[in-house]
Amino acid sequence: MKSHHSHPHSHPVTSLNSIFIICIILNLSFVVVEAGIGFIYHSLGLLSDAGHNLSDVFSLLLSLFAFRVARHRSNRHFTYGYKKSTILVSLTNAIILLIAVGGILIESIYKLSNPEQISGEAISWTAGAGIIVNGITAWLLMKKQKHDLNVRGAFLHMAMDTLVSVGVVISGLIIIYTGFTLIDTFISLLITLIILLSTWRLLKESMCLSLDAVPSSIHINEIEKIISNIPGIQSWHHLHIWAISTTENAATVHIVLEDIRQIENIKQQLRHKMHEMNIQHITIECEAYPYICNEPHCC
Repeated sequence: MKSHHSHPHSHPVTSLNSIFIICIILNLSFVVVEAGIGFIYHSLGLLSDAGHNLSDVFSLLLSLFAFRVARHRSNRHFTYGYKKSTILVSLTNAIILLIAVGGILIESIYKLSNPEQISGEAISWTAGAGIIVNGITAWLLMKKQKHDLNVRGAFLHMAMDTLVSVGVVISGLIIIYTGFTLIDTFISLLITLIILLSTWRLLKESMCLSLDAVPSSIHINEIEKIISNIPGIQSWHHLHIWAISTTENAATVHIVLEDIRQIENIKQQLRHKMHEMNIQHITIECEAYPYICNEPHCC
């Protein structure tokens, strides 16, 4: 017998597709302009920011790809479908950002020993345009970032990019009024620090989800209290919670029932409570009291 569980994700995913496509076009266009001006005026600040923005474009493309792959139905080989791809893409995005940081850091060290003349006006105007582009992108992602790790990662990157562009504008103004061109290199070093700080949490959470850790949005202590407080459950064990995508979670649990005749009622209550705690897929195994679990790691 074959059963199907439908989940109303088509509209949100379609909406995200449109948002990501707009963000990709905006940022890719700006990367071309920013990199070109950076080369012409020998600005490491603009080039490093363009490199970081290009990595964000790749991140957006990967996220868009993951969302589309995740929509494919499950099959006999991938029984959960391809939803885990969103977690793998989130991890890949964090790694791409770290590689970009390494490139910026190497170039910054080189520029400290080999300074060049830079146009403060070109830097300020270009970075000013970056504030607009990155700001619009962050605004488009802001409402969608609360419930998805990939979208939150993209939003954080764009929000950080907006702040970085503000810093580059400041460095351009300092060059105009003081002629202190090394400020451009110092700003690029500051960019690497900001990227590292914003990437660390994304990398850590993506790695944890890849290893089937309990998602940070799930408070396991509350889950345990909920199970223990449902009337008719004498005890429970073998509780496991993990993420099957950046938006959907799963759990399994064994419960010992005081009255096995209440099995359907108790299972319905528990499923409802789990759904409220953002666990969409739950498998419940019921056992009759008195049951003692003697298996290893029975907890």
